[in-house]
Amino acid sequence: MSTNSRPRVTIIGGTGYGGAELIRLLRWHPGVELVRVTSIDQVGEPLEAVHRNLPKTGLVFENIPAAEAARDVDVVFLALPHKVSATMAGELAGVPARVIDLSGDFRLRDKEAYRIFYGDVHPHPEHLGTWVYGLPELHKEAIREARRVASPGCFATAIALGLLPLAQAGLLRGSVHTVAMTGSSGSGAYAQIGTHHPLRAGNLKTYKVLNHQHTPEIEQTLRDAAGRGGHGGEFSLAFVPVSAPLVRGILATSIVPVPGDVDVKALFGDFYRDAPFVRVLGSKVGAEVVAIKGSMYVDLSWTLGQVDPATGQRQLAVVTALDNLVKGGAGQAVQSMNLMLGLAETAGIDAPGLWP
Repeated sequence: MSTNSRPRVTIIGGTGYGGAELIRLLRWHPGVELVRVTSIDQVGEPLEAVHRNLPKTGLVFENIPAAEAARDVDVVFLALPHKVSATMAGELAGVPARVIDLSGDFRLRDKEAYRIFYGDVHPHPEHLGTWVYGLPELHKEAIREARRVASPGCFATAIALGLLPLAQAGLLRGSVHTVAMTGSSGSGAYAQIGTHHPLRAGNLKTYKVLNHQHTPEIEQTLRDAAGRGGHGGEFSLAFVPVSAPLVRGILATSIVPVPGDVDVKALFGDFYRDAPFVRVLGSKVGAEVVAIKGSMYVDLSWTLGQVDPATGQRQLAVVTALDNLVKGGAGQAVQSMNLMLGLAETAGIDAPGLWP
């Protein structure tokens, strides 16, 4: 579409944390040109006046219709709240640009699951199941050919990456138990009682226990992996999210019974052989948030319990750590863009994290 040497990119909804991270990654991306950022607030303000980590960008926030924002560009990113992206499905249906949505509005294939977990009827259920799920570790080839990509949620990415090799091997049975802690940036840029600093800074608390909206998304993803391995999906996820006193990062721990003789190292090593951002640490070094903060990298470790002589099984605890705004959000969306445009998968997003 573009007559320039680099594909042109628009962000719709640029004042939140997801939008901020997209701007940070795309404005200086070597393979694309960020030409437009829209918002319904801060209109006319330079991007760097709102996101103060940025140097001068030469761009201001514009308030224009989605179809106009998508005109004469190659890729459109939707960095909008859940239920808002869904309303734009009709308007963007005929847009020739590729579209990548960071919300949860097009991830699920089941309209009833969407209604239950997002609390509303989807306004365009005919689009459910037509968007490619943007998890490159599972759907890389489909993403390369996609025109519409639903980028995964942060919890969904962390938890699924810890369980995908087990799902494909047919080792998930019954109830899979996961506890995952997340930083406050996952709640968005606008203050709420649950993210207010005095209440969160020295606190740990559960929320949406066994009812988080990423639950059906994770189950759907794991069943896709199981099917790819020729197995059924006779399992469910019991997920407990925890609000943690940090800004960025997710640490997810999933516990699964496995056969006593399972070779976990080979299983995970083979599955992630061609995954540039998944670092399989194994059993000697534990995954932790400080090592991945600000980066695209996912650290994955595990611990195996003793074999139960009565069952021949042992407990496997898999731990994953990622930055919820990067691999769990905007960075993963850019990873999909790279694949869709035929760029190097790691282009513009391969910087190491902060240490400490």
